[in-house]
Amino acid sequence: MTTSPARTDTDWVDPRDQIKVGVLMANGRLAPRNFASVAEAEAWAIEGEEVVQYNLVCECDR
Repeated sequence: MTTSPARTDTDWVDPRDQIKVGVLMANGRLAPRNFASVAEAEAWAIEGEEVVQYNLVCECDR
């Protein structure tokens, strides 16, 4: 008989707290990649694009 380890409250991560950084391109779509930081996204974005932060609950691609 195999037993699994006891689950604790610390195993669950609230998806609202899992923040991603992306770039909303001028065509209204999210860039096809994520960024490690806002600074990295700002360096990648070009004029007319917006750096955005979103979580897994609100993730969408317009």
